[in-house]
Amino acid sequence: MRVIFLGTGGSLPTPQRNVSAMAVQMGSEILLFDCGEGTQRQFMLSSASFMKVSCIFITHLHGDHFLGIPAMLQSMSFSGRDRPVRIFGPAGTEETVKVMLTLGYFKPGFDIVASDLCENEVVPFPGYHVLAVPADHTVPAFSYVLEEDPRPGKFNLERAKELGIPEGPLFRRLQEGKAVDLEGRRIDPEMVLGPRRRGRKLGISGDTRPTESLAEVAKGADLLVHEATLHSSLRNEAREYGHSTALEAAEVALKAGAKLLYLYHFSNRYDDLTPLIEEARGVFPNTHVAEDLTSVQVNPPEEEWNREPKD
Repeated sequence: MRVIFLGTGGSLPTPQRNVSAMAVQMGSEILLFDCGEGTQRQFMLSSASFMKVSCIFITHLHGDHFLGIPAMLQSMSFSGRDRPVRIFGPAGTEETVKVMLTLGYFKPGFDIVASDLCENEVVPFPGYHVLAVPADHTVPAFSYVLEEDPRPGKFNLERAKELGIPEGPLFRRLQEGKAVDLEGRRIDPEMVLGPRRRGRKLGISGDTRPTESLAEVAKGADLLVHEATLHSSLRNEAREYGHSTALEAAEVALKAGAKLLYLYHFSNRYDDLTPLIEEARGVFPNTHVAEDLTSVQVNPPEEEWNREPKD
């Protein structure tokens, strides 16, 4: 699991930050969370390819979160794409995508399937799922939690040798959680595997006031990405427009027991993000700011973090 921040600004782009888009690479597949204008160019500046995007999850239908979709779909078509793209989001997403596909004379060479999600709906994928969590914004909006399925326990090599299991295909089948037959004996995976291990968990706030629902569903997240549009000195303005302060984002991370917090979706009034990071770290020390093209490798829970570039 690798997270690439393609756009970290809110409302409109600045010379330093493009508007919202975040790629999550799961093996050879990329899930894109929000797609502000210019996202396909941000991909070109990154180490990832927009051609690998299989699904787009929109947090809400404010322009800085979805207006990049038609341009990216057109770039995909020009580049010879033939695989379908699925697009998910809150109420209105399906109709909005239909309208976007009528713009100009663009006719994609692949299927585009858009769907409105319900609150707490789960979108399944092989080995993981994405959950749509109700957010608190000025329009219908979702936060999202991506969570892997539990992983098999660690393979006990010494126990396998004691049972007389030869190295090779039988080891692999047991590691995959499948029973094997050995000279008339049934060997169950539990006989050579330790306790099942949890998968990785990623929480993505989208635009929202701080919510208990996200803190609860993202409990124990390996990485929480939370909007921090404003400093707490502007908390009343943040509340009025359905946003969180950096301090409130840190409080959500603390309640969730997250391992790492990345702040994003910064107001264009901030050239220097030091005040936001300082107030967040006062509550949740393991906080970082997401800069455009920052890449974060999310390793299995028992492994170390690899974050590049370092901030």
